[in-house]
Amino acid sequence: MNDLIPSKMDKPEILAAIFHPRREERNETPPSCQEFEITVSEETTLGCRFFTTHTDAPVIIYFHGNGETVSDYDQIAPYYLQAGLNFFVAGYRGYGWSTGEPSVGALFHDAAIVFERVREHCQSTGLSEEFFIMGRSLGSAACIELGHRFPELIKGIIIDSGFSYTLPLAARLGYDVSESGLNEEDSFNILYKIREIKLPTLSLHGAEDQLIPLNEAEKLQAESGARRKELSVVPGADHNSLIIRGGAVYFETIKGFTDTVTVNRNAWRRRRRK
Repeated sequence: MNDLIPSKMDKPEILAAIFHPRREERNETPPSCQEFEITVSEETTLGCRFFTTHTDAPVIIYFHGNGETVSDYDQIAPYYLQAGLNFFVAGYRGYGWSTGEPSVGALFHDAAIVFERVREHCQSTGLSEEFFIMGRSLGSAACIELGHRFPELIKGIIIDSGFSYTLPLAARLGYDVSESGLNEEDSFNILYKIREIKLPTLSLHGAEDQLIPLNEAEKLQAESGARRKELSVVPGADHNSLIIRGGAVYFETIKGFTDTVTVNRNAWRRRRRK
């Protein structure tokens, strides 16, 4: 198991602004769902859930926002299944029924282990290995990290309400960055990573998002190194109403993106074999 490398952001006052863990007991397992306990250290496990619809369906590995839990997606997961997508929701340390305490270093360390365990499970059970990494808000940092580290294993990334600059976001969350001594390279370093990611990329963002303004999504779009990149803006949506405002179109956009990417990749493979 890889060693956890602490981040320069792993200071109590910064972590208190970035993470808002909510502990809860595991509730009844929903239909079409398998419980996952992923060990990320000798003393820490993450409570995750894997919703599946078909063995051949692409797999979305999802990292949620800083105030959410895995079970918050029990009611949302069926919409992914209806769109023909398998849907894995990753937990964070200290959230839901996961153990441990959250940190920036742990977020990146654990995301890589989650991805590895999901790949192993899909290989052993015959599930599709067409992987898309998706992250909402804070989870977009984990999504972009995996897209940057494992491009050969991932078909595309999907960014929901993503941010481009860490320190301004930390300030909006209540942390005084003026005397932190940190710069973007010390933090999530989003723009550096997105410039190097060539994977197909879809961004979804609310037009009225006040926490992470639309211009941050536009910056990600402009700086992305992907040849195939889309930005879908939902009118009237703020940071927490993207799915509600987007409705069916939100899931149709995701489905259209994953369909196009997998069809193009599979067609390329067939041509290469010939």
